[in-house]
Amino acid sequence: MNEVLEAYARAQLERAIDCLAWSGRRRHRGVHQARKSLRRVRATLALAGDALGPDLAAIDAEVRQVNVSLSQLRDAQALVEVLERLAKHVHGAEAVALLVSARRAAILRRMRLVRAHLRGDPGLQGRRDQLAALGPRIGMLDWASLTATQVECALERSTRRAAKAGRSAVKGGSDERWHRWRRRVRRLGQQIRAAGSATLSTDPHTKKLAGLLGHAQDLTLLAKHCGEDSPFAPADRRALDRFARRQGKRARKDIQAYVARHGGRPLATWGAAATGT
Repeated sequence: MNEVLEAYARAQLERAIDCLAWSGRRRHRGVHQARKSLRRVRATLALAGDALGPDLAAIDAEVRQVNVSLSQLRDAQALVEVLERLAKHVHGAEAVALLVSARRAAILRRMRLVRAHLRGDPGLQGRRDQLAALGPRIGMLDWASLTATQVECALERSTRRAAKAGRSAVKGGSDERWHRWRRRVRRLGQQIRAAGSATLSTDPHTKKLAGLLGHAQDLTLLAKHCGEDSPFAPADRRALDRFARRQGKRARKDIQAYVARHGGRPLATWGAAATGT
């Protein structure tokens, strides 16, 4: 087990470094994939916990710091993608025009952010070097002391936390509670993959839940970008905020109704199978 987890963590770190080297039209996808791999590294380290020794916390903090430093780039691209998806499914010419206009503004914001990041870190090489230096340190952690029982206990703990967060969210929780649910089921799915201890469910309900959760997250992201630092014109911003909040409430009600209809299934299992880990 310890060899499997160490190899997985180091492979995901290497993948993140490679993805950050993607350029041109692939840069946005590369940043997205790199951040996914860095979350997998952190999820794997969290499975091991204190068993790996005192340097674990410092390594985890550095991985997190690099990931956070890329969040602006990813958020800018994610907003463009969200507006594209919403425009394809919304009804009414006025709503479509609003979303198309917002997408143009989001693309301009994305271009400015990319230029700023590349001026400060050409080719994102600085962040790649920072991650490369962590590879040997991960290899020097005390993997030999990690037991299968410790990993199983960590998975059980993550499952309980995800289930608790899911129950809290579907009862009508705040944005933060819904976001916490997504984070915890995402980490659970990542840890399941890292440990190779289970096959993700092929239950037909998981695909439906994945779509509902994804749509709700799109609307939350849009609402988030309608504040003071919004890329949108003032009139568009107000209209988009109303649209996102109205549709977001509807999306969450759909999730609550779906969970109520199938209340016998563990929310955490649904979430782990539904997340794009």
